[in-house]
Amino acid sequence: MPANHEFTRPDGKTAPSYYIEPAAGADAPGVVVIQEWWGINDQIERVANRLAEAGFRALVPDLYRGDKALDAAEAEHKMTGLDFGDAATQDVRGAVQHLKSAGGRVGTMGFCMGGVLSFLGAMHAPELDAAVAWYGMPPEEAGDPGTIRIPVQGHFGTQDQMFPTDAVNAFEAKLEAAGVTHEFHHYDAPHAFGNEDWDYYDADCAKLAWERSLAFLDKHLR
Repeated sequence: MPANHEFTRPDGKTAPSYYIEPAAGADAPGVVVIQEWWGINDQIERVANRLAEAGFRALVPDLYRGDKALDAAEAEHKMTGLDFGDAATQDVRGAVQHLKSAGGRVGTMGFCMGGVLSFLGAMHAPELDAAVAWYGMPPEEAGDPGTIRIPVQGHFGTQDQMFPTDAVNAFEAKLEAAGVTHEFHHYDAPHAFGNEDWDYYDADCAKLAWERSLAFLDKHLR
């Protein structure tokens, strides 16, 4: 059953999260699910639940510490106020370490803001084994993608104005130049096409991206 959960960050502070185990229990591989700019809402909890149904332990660090955004303006305000460096090196890395402490491989799966943090986790959490990012990509000043040493997967909409295709291609070129194992997929869809509670949801693209994500996690975590 899903439950509220705490884990310890590298700096020794505790952080809240949403956690759910599959039928296989604590022996299953783990996935840190990283929220969109909304916070931990019903939609992101459903993502964690679906991962548990697929056989993964799923841990969602609560980056907003219990807060949620009810509209886009509030969500943008909360995201802008987030310390991404702290979130990546403390919350995300701490969540990875927490899942890793039980054994097995651990990956990340992030959406929008969480997609940015999924890539940052790949740069700054050496315990991580694989990373999946849906429509999120860090800015150049956040870190060098060439330092990534794990397989990464990205899902991007060609109509996404927040993370346009030219920027995605430039980021992928850096991965290619550094020899980073990666696969990027592009969909004829706008930003946040995988969020079934949002205006731009595309069921067909979301289904394909989810199938590809699970196949990637199965390959690199099991």
